[in-house]
Amino acid sequence: MAEPTGTRAFSAFEWMLSLRYLRARRKEGFISVIAGFSFLGIVLGVATLIIVMAVMNGFRKELLDKILGLNGHLVIQPLESPLTDWKEVTDRVARIDGVMLASPVVEGQALASSPFASTGVLVRGVRGDDLARLPSIGNNIKQGTLEGFDHTEGVAIGRRLADQLSLRAGDSVTLVHPKGASTPLGVVPRIKPYKIVAVFEVGMSEYDAAFVFLPLPEAQAYFNRAGDVTAIEVYTNNPDQMDRFRRAISEAAGRPIFMIDWRQRNATFFNALQVERNVMFLILTLIVLVAALNIISGLIMLVKDKGPDIAILRTMGASQGSVMRVFFITGAAIGVVGTFSGLLLGTVVCLNVESIRQFISWLTRTELFSPELYFLSRLPAVMDIRETTAVVVMALTLSVAATLYPSFRAARLDPVEALRYE
Repeated sequence: MAEPTGTRAFSAFEWMLSLRYLRARRKEGFISVIAGFSFLGIVLGVATLIIVMAVMNGFRKELLDKILGLNGHLVIQPLESPLTDWKEVTDRVARIDGVMLASPVVEGQALASSPFASTGVLVRGVRGDDLARLPSIGNNIKQGTLEGFDHTEGVAIGRRLADQLSLRAGDSVTLVHPKGASTPLGVVPRIKPYKIVAVFEVGMSEYDAAFVFLPLPEAQAYFNRAGDVTAIEVYTNNPDQMDRFRRAISEAAGRPIFMIDWRQRNATFFNALQVERNVMFLILTLIVLVAALNIISGLIMLVKDKGPDIAILRTMGASQGSVMRVFFITGAAIGVVGTFSGLLLGTVVCLNVESIRQFISWLTRTELFSPELYFLSRLPAVMDIRETTAVVVMALTLSVAATLYPSFRAARLDPVEALRYE
């Protein structure tokens, strides 16, 4: 008598039997509960991974855009002698291919005060055209205007600073600097009121509460600069290629300079952010792993419960491979459907994360994602295709791998022994 050949691999019969095992009857209710928790664990694990990674990507991108939108990608500082030749150096650097803007600046700390409050600020003197060309400033003027900024002898301040001082465009703010004019009685502080000509909102609370922009000539006079500037800030079209720009700028400067780029100025911050992101990925992966282990336990219990059914199938001619595929499909279905359900849930949440944050804040009457703590005024989420694909592949791999041992155990079950202990 010929040996039974079994059914074709992944035939309709195997799919029908697998899906039937997923539908629990009354006596198999506990197994169904385990399968349900496994499914829910994979859905939540995949969705949480996608959401957290997207939020951290958005957090990094927003911070990078805000920091590099207000601070130069590379800063030129003088060596040996002050930057009195800043006009010539700026013109030469601005002609370099890939340099979008070279802006001379004068910086200093001061005390900003109004009749209602006072706070420390960073005063930055810039040319009006340069200030208007900064997207983070020029495109985010909330009050007033930057037109004729060089000739107004006024200041542009951040919205949070304006709120702290209870001021708005058209009001006056007093700047106090400890190193003012020299008199027979010594150096007296320089105290001068300035009209607020513009109020901007970068969207990063630390900047909106600390920066005050003055016209460059006025800042030179205010800080007693003898025709020189503190530094020249360079903005490029590709911040990731700073090594190439460093060489070109060093040659174009034509004088001894010291250069520091955004990677050096923010290395600690962005390295810490990267480490936190990697650790969060590993921790959240454990959720998917636990759910996959639940698939193993649920399938092992299902195999034990279906021992007589397996014996009957084998007696009727089903091969070991066919039995293995039946339980493989049963377990893999939980993982595959759970993974793609988690992908759908994660995508929906990422697309509406700011609305969800506002709703939860309204519901709990608390401020989630405080701008003072997280620097940003909104919760960002940027999904990376490669990263999302890696999460889905990882979840599918764990889910499929979890079904192999129970399926192999079902295929190796001895029909005689299974019927004997029924």
